[in-house]
Amino acid sequence: MPDSTLSRPPRMAHNFRRAAILFSGGPAPAANAVISAAATAFLRNDIEVVGIKHGYSGLQNFSKDNPLVEGRDYVMVNHKMLGRTRNSSGIMIGTARSNPGKLISHPSHLSDEERSAPLKTVYEALRSIGVDLLVSIGGDDTLKTANKLKMFQERLPIDAHRIPIVHLPKTIDNDYRGIDFTFGYFTAVDFLASEVRNLLADAEANRNYFLVESMGRSAGWLAYGVAIAGEASLVVSVEDIVGKYRAIEETVNPQTGEKTSRPVMNMEEVIPRIVATMTTRELEGKEYGVIVIAEGLAEFLPNSYLEGIGRDDHGHINISAINLHDIFTELITKEYHKQTGRKRVIKGLQLGYEARCARPHAFDVMLGSQLGVGAYRALVEKGLNGVMISVSGQLQLEYVPFDTLVDPETLVTVVRYIEPESDFQKLTRFLETYVDGGEELR
Repeated sequence: MPDSTLSRPPRMAHNFRRAAILFSGGPAPAANAVISAAATAFLRNDIEVVGIKHGYSGLQNFSKDNPLVEGRDYVMVNHKMLGRTRNSSGIMIGTARSNPGKLISHPSHLSDEERSAPLKTVYEALRSIGVDLLVSIGGDDTLKTANKLKMFQERLPIDAHRIPIVHLPKTIDNDYRGIDFTFGYFTAVDFLASEVRNLLADAEANRNYFLVESMGRSAGWLAYGVAIAGEASLVVSVEDIVGKYRAIEETVNPQTGEKTSRPVMNMEEVIPRIVATMTTRELEGKEYGVIVIAEGLAEFLPNSYLEGIGRDDHGHINISAINLHDIFTELITKEYHKQTGRKRVIKGLQLGYEARCARPHAFDVMLGSQLGVGAYRALVEKGLNGVMISVSGQLQLEYVPFDTLVDPETLVTVVRYIEPESDFQKLTRFLETYVDGGEELR
């Protein structure tokens, strides 16, 4: 081996003074591994590190009369505060869901001073504390914001200082294009699967069922993973609402008379399919089980279930106001009694938030650490801007341009669903209770 094998990576010549690290959106296990590894890489190469507190919330409130305050809006990160943090829970710099790009839904909007004002405020806030590099950590909505901030800067006067941005993909939902698995996913799956296994033992002892609503707004990766590792009897996610399980519902705006339509669950097919799993298990001598459903099914509820339900800054339905598991539990209980003439206790509950700050597993720490170091390598070693840090194979770093991940017209990211008939999808169907008679979800 060459003599450099045990040597520190070479110092890179650069003109950067201060990097900022910002975390936005929901927590995820190994968040601190990402932050710590990124900060350490910058510090060891003579670049100061600013930890922006609570996402974009403080940056958006910046003005000449309300400057950023150290301790309240940001912290100066040093080696001492990073000690033994890679395996810790939580988010050392906090998070929030503030969205400075919410008024921007087309590139032309960036030329509108009113629409782009929040992005301008964020840019000026970062420059006010000398930031010349930005590491964005978050989900697909945070990626959209990072891309919009990059595009905003491209429209600045030619002599204006520009802050290169890289993004690190974060979501326990694992529905990100451009990376195979996101940090925190496996920790969340394992944590929630252990809960499902406990429920399964409880269900067997009492001869009843649990209906578990798993986190996973847009895709079924978390629900499927939990069902596989937790030995659930059946899992239903948004990818399964196809064919006879999908219907189209039309609504009419009472003011304008305009008609709109959207896909919804065909509840007259979905609910009996779930009950079919229960009755099949009874034929096998199993009067118990756990059914997993993904919270994203709430977006497919017929309109009658969504009256009065609001949406957040990113346009998402307020899932916490719906109680999907209660809706399904009631419908399944009635359908089971209709089919069998018997009663079966079904208890609904939601799992997910408990996993977001669970202590990370080794793989997520390794993955998160590589992504964090990748932020430094992309910005300083490679001089990149507007890329998402990714890995493939044995944590081999890859750098994915924003414009391959974001729709150029709508500036919206593309969700990565579980592919129909993929081996991952088939694995779940192989392991769960078989139902004959043309009732398969796939």
